[in-house]
Amino acid sequence: MIEEANKKPAAERSVGELVTELTDEVKRLVRDEMRLAVFELQRKGKKMGLGAGLFGAAGLFAFLGAGTLVAAAVLALALAVPGWLAAVLVAVALFLVAGIAALVGKKEVTQGVPPVPEEAITGVREDVDTVKQGVRT
Repeated sequence: MIEEANKKPAAERSVGELVTELTDEVKRLVRDEMRLAVFELQRKGKKMGLGAGLFGAAGLFAFLGAGTLVAAAVLALALAVPGWLAAVLVAVALFLVAGIAALVGKKEVTQGVPPVPEEAITGVREDVDTVKQGVRT
């Protein structure tokens, strides 16, 4: 029936034929758009996976570089004091930095708790009170 309708000019087709053709075209358009969306998401997903892997590799190499710098600090300090003392001094310095970072991090987390948008809630309450007073007057 659609094939016959396609052969006739639009002015000669019935409303039912036109609605049927429109419905079929919309279905096909939606299917094509869904296929395109799936393809696009797959392509982007692959790129995101590759990017995440490269970020992971960068983090690993940065960690190894930091370890090498710590070893270099121990070796440099070992020129002035015995090697074991140089290692202990560098370890103590690292623990101090870790402790300071932990205290600062704890302070930041404490300031962020509870994770409730208090200012937005206050604003909404004020808006509700304003509307209530407007209704009363």
